Amino acid sequence: MSSRVLCFVSLLLCIFPAIAFALHLPLTLTHFDANDPSRDPYQILSYLASSSLARAHHLKNPQITATATSDATTTTPLFSHSYGGYSISLSFGTPPQILPFVMDTGSDFVWFPCTHRYVCKNCSFSPSSDQNVTIPSFIPKLSSSSRLVGCRNPKCSWVHHTNKTQCDECRNSLTPQNCTQACPPYFLLYGSGTTAGVALSETLNLGDRTVSNFLVGCSIFSSRQPAGIAGFGRGLPSLPTQLKLHKFSYCLISRRFDDSPSSSTLILDSTSDLDRKTNGLIYTPFIKNPIVRGKEAFQVYYYVGLRKITVGGRRVKVPHKFLSPGKNGNGGTIVDSGSAFTFMAREIFEPLAVEFVKQVKNYSRARDVEVLTGLRPCFDVKDMGKPVELPELRLHFKGGAEIALPLENYFAVVGEGMACLTVVTDGGVGGGKAVVGHSGPAIVLGSFQMQNYYVEYDLRNQRLGLKPQLCI
Repeated sequence: MSSRVLCFVSLLLCIFPAIAFALHLPLTLTHFDANDPSRDPYQILSYLASSSLARAHHLKNPQITATATSDATTTTPLFSHSYGGYSISLSFGTPPQILPFVMDTGSDFVWFPCTHRYVCKNCSFSPSSDQNVTIPSFIPKLSSSSRLVGCRNPKCSWVHHTNKTQCDECRNSLTPQNCTQACPPYFLLYGSGTTAGVALSETLNLGDRTVSNFLVGCSIFSSRQPAGIAGFGRGLPSLPTQLKLHKFSYCLISRRFDDSPSSSTLILDSTSDLDRKTNGLIYTPFIKNPIVRGKEAFQVYYYVGLRKITVGGRRVKVPHKFLSPGKNGNGGTIVDSGSAFTFMAREIFEPLAVEFVKQVKNYSRARDVEVLTGLRPCFDVKDMGKPVELPELRLHFKGGAEIALPLENYFAVVGEGMACLTVVTDGGVGGGKAVVGHSGPAIVLGSFQMQNYYVEYDLRNQRLGLKPQLCI
């Protein structure tokens, strides 16, 4: 299918015409929805577990195919949605066109659905809905600031994650210095979804400020990607890098497995003092990213140093090699806003699950619910008119930072009082045999575990700040 997509993208190139400031801005962050996969809570959990596993597989085995200083803090609303992502609205173009983007700390490219001919396959997750849904798209011909990125533009290499020139046609030209070849189309994989398009230089509008020549992808085809993606990872094309941010922070509102008008705030900050810590936050340093040939995406992730995991105060026996990334890129923990549930390698998950089962004495195991949801262990916690009591899950990080997760951050109570641990592992969905593999990060901390936490990515001082906070 990729060759058909790229041919399609290449044909659409003809529809385009030849075409440092300080920032402190709040933006709305919303839990993103693309039509509920189902109103059946068990099916919703099963969908989120499956998508989390697919996401983990992508993060652990990344593939990118392409022919393939004034006072300013910017904030935007951050909305949550039931299918698993959190979205923000960004404004591009002249005049501005506003579109939703899924915030993703596990990737580094910003792209939007583009042109009247945009096609998105399987972008509705509701079985009763048309699979080819209408999605808001950016229209380049309506913007006077839209320009195709040329193959000689250094930003073209950002798209394709290579230092090599992308000007194949220019090599055979009699006047290569005058070559006007466009940057080749991109084709990106996101675990369960894909997208393909061409690179644009466009104006990003943030409040009363504008950012010219912002690199953004104009996607003309997508699969299972119901909105654009704003990559917040470490790479050159990411939104934080292009805006030269000192830090960004957010607070994720609780997931209720439905669409909600509630939102929290995403803050983009390029004015912070060099070493000043935010009051009330506990910090853990970012761990140096592994450099692995062929796995350049590992350099995009935010690695943190997880020292140990405790359940009900008892230490879970985790092999040390899984806690830190090795020279081959295997092991370690990353924070990923694009994952719903946390992924753990089987060697970590199994002793964790065993410890929960061992300590839970007052509730019976709900194995039928485990089959329905693909999650385990699940317990029958209904009745008795008493609050649900399950062992505390605590994460211990380097630097002394500890997170005692609230119960709702690691157990989902659904149906008639059934509680399931919201952590997935290799081959764990529905008793299936999906293989995620041992390469890459051993733990991917998903957004479900970070809900109602204030999270600060201090990029200048290379550290992650955390504190529990009711996100409203």
